Amino acid sequence: MATFLSRLGRLAFRRRGIVVLLWVALLAIAGAGAAAAPPAASTSFAIPGTEAQKAFDLLDQRFPGADAEGATARVVFKAPHGEKITDPDNKARIAKAVTGLKSGSDQVARVVDPFTGKAVSKDRTTAYVSVSYKVGAMELTDDTREALEHTGEQARHGGMTVEIGGDALSTIPETGAGEIIGVAVAAVVLVITFGSLVAAGLPLLTALVGVGIGVSTITALAGVLDLGSTTSILAMMIGLAVGIDYALFVVSRYRSELAEGREREEAAGRAVGTAGSAVVFAGLTVVIALVGLAVVNIPMLTKMGIAAAGTVAVAVLVALTLIPALLGFAGKRVMGRKARKTAAAGDGEAAGAEAQTGPADGKEPAGTRWARFVQRRPVAVLLAGVVGLGVIALPAASLELGLPDDGAKPTSTTQRKAYDLLSEGFGPGFNGPLMTVVDAQGSDDAKAAVDHTVRELSRLDGIAVMAPPTFNKAGDTAMVTVVPDSKPSSARTEELVHDIRDTGAALQAKTGADVLVTGSTAMNIDVSQKLNDALLPYLALVVGLAFLLLMVVFRSVLVPLKAALGFLLSVVAALGAVVAVFQWGWLGGLFGVEQTGPVMSMMPIFMVGVVFGLAMDYEVFLVTRMREAYAHGESPHEAVVTGFRHGARVVTAAAVIMIAVFAGFIGSSDSMVKMIGFGLAVAVLFDAFVVRMALVPAVLGLLGHRAWWLPRRLARVLPTVDVEGERLSASGTPATAPDAAGARGPEGEAEPAARH
Repeated sequence: MATFLSRLGRLAFRRRGIVVLLWVALLAIAGAGAAAAPPAASTSFAIPGTEAQKAFDLLDQRFPGADAEGATARVVFKAPHGEKITDPDNKARIAKAVTGLKSGSDQVARVVDPFTGKAVSKDRTTAYVSVSYKVGAMELTDDTREALEHTGEQARHGGMTVEIGGDALSTIPETGAGEIIGVAVAAVVLVITFGSLVAAGLPLLTALVGVGIGVSTITALAGVLDLGSTTSILAMMIGLAVGIDYALFVVSRYRSELAEGREREEAAGRAVGTAGSAVVFAGLTVVIALVGLAVVNIPMLTKMGIAAAGTVAVAVLVALTLIPALLGFAGKRVMGRKARKTAAAGDGEAAGAEAQTGPADGKEPAGTRWARFVQRRPVAVLLAGVVGLGVIALPAASLELGLPDDGAKPTSTTQRKAYDLLSEGFGPGFNGPLMTVVDAQGSDDAKAAVDHTVRELSRLDGIAVMAPPTFNKAGDTAMVTVVPDSKPSSARTEELVHDIRDTGAALQAKTGADVLVTGSTAMNIDVSQKLNDALLPYLALVVGLAFLLLMVVFRSVLVPLKAALGFLLSVVAALGAVVAVFQWGWLGGLFGVEQTGPVMSMMPIFMVGVVFGLAMDYEVFLVTRMREAYAHGESPHEAVVTGFRHGARVVTAAAVIMIAVFAGFIGSSDSMVKMIGFGLAVAVLFDAFVVRMALVPAVLGLLGHRAWWLPRRLARVLPTVDVEGERLSASGTPATAPDAAGARGPEGEAEPAARH
């Protein structure tokens, strides 16, 4: 591995002009494709294998056109205090609004007058106009949206409260200036870390190139592959973070090799051969975690994972090829000015120390001092870290899952105001009606079977309104709208869904009719159940594959096991923080959370996938240096200190950068993007600074030689990938390993050094 990547790095360095032109050409092609592609549509939310999806499919077959995918809007009117919506003046204004909506755009399919469509509240203070469009929300033109908003503005002049709900006003989520701030923080951290504007600029430049190619490709293929509008944002979030980190590690290793007196081409080859090997395996763990989301069998989640994985793969290729090419153009300017002067004066050792750990002022680097402290008090550090993360994880026990709707939007938005007006006027369950489908095709008397089923269902508790059944043309299937007396996200509404399904199953033997429940609330229940059922198989798949991968990298059984357990601790703590902020509202104002509620259903499994991949990044980058030192004959305790001496500064910078990038998305107007940005930021914080920087050295210190134990039979089976670059010598020929540098088992018996 290291030998091949070293040759690749040398080739990219020598042919730097061609390599840079190829990447620029790829960026231009992807950008042109994105510019020519139509806007991303709203993601088609399908959940195969669930009862709610089965009901949707049945409606499509038996009621053609009833489940149209066009955008919808509800223009909600509330009469001024002391007036009724049916007063002549208010009624005339609503009629004018209906006329304006019908003529406002040729994309309008249907407008339902509230007085003919029975859309007036019992107290006659609230009414709503239903608007259906011929196209999806993302295909609506600006003129159509402006006409909808203009109609609402005109109706407000008479003193009525007018708000607009539905998805017609939905646009691609905006992230504002948050991600720009994240990149700016990354730039500052890089300048401080490297002490060189050139070295700091390279990771930023190459990360932007990689993300540009990845996101542009996603945008270009959005219409063909039915990629949702948030897919590109999530790919950008992950791609930008890992792109900067991967480039950071290669540039840092190059500076280290250059400071030791090696020629530039050789330094580039060794940097790609060593740090690049770690980048490849770190990238593989991220890709495995993201692609593994396919086991959940939720198409939207699968597409998000694959799109983000593609962007990560591009980031790895950029780090292996574009970085060494640009290093060729940068020359020795990639070193800080002080390091260049030190090297020019002939003090290569001091220059190397400065390049790796910071200015050589006679003091041990902070990473070295911290590692020695942990080695002296491993039990105390281990207990403090585990107990601290355990306390933060406690709120995760109260995790409630749900799908976001207009009720989760900020209270300042018109969609949220319309949602609240409908709840006040028509009841809390009006915004989440249950669509009950009675399939009586197998009954002798379909109408009698439907009528009997409806009578039995109407006796259930928790129903506010139950509409009369609507039959299809064949008369063998009926649609019944059930409005709960509780809000969509409540436990009472969930109980009602289960009661309807249980009652329908009990009646099927008697009537021959099959009862199915769908709608947003039922879909939410089914999604949550499906995700809960898939979590353990997903964890087994992803953690199992990554465990095998890390076993190959580290030639150890206990190190990968420790890495997996540490990840579980950090991800549960991150979920606890998400629950505390977004569900309980703790510090909600600080993070712009205006409305608390259930955590998005896909959040836990998405966080598990993404955070696992990112957590393994730091494990690979930090522990490979320890493995390298141990393989060269250092004691287990000194190997940990050496790993921190060379890797702590860079890993810390990488973690701060990743946290800054993810935190930048907390400013998004989309609640899902905001929640994911926060969750990933705190997860990286916990994993990098508590698990990897504290628990890892503590555990390795306690394990000693046992940490690097590998059964001899397993050692013979596992391939040797040489991540540490043992086969690279100063001249580029295979190096001779020390005789007794092999990994030792619990009793100190050596494994052959050739099996590094």
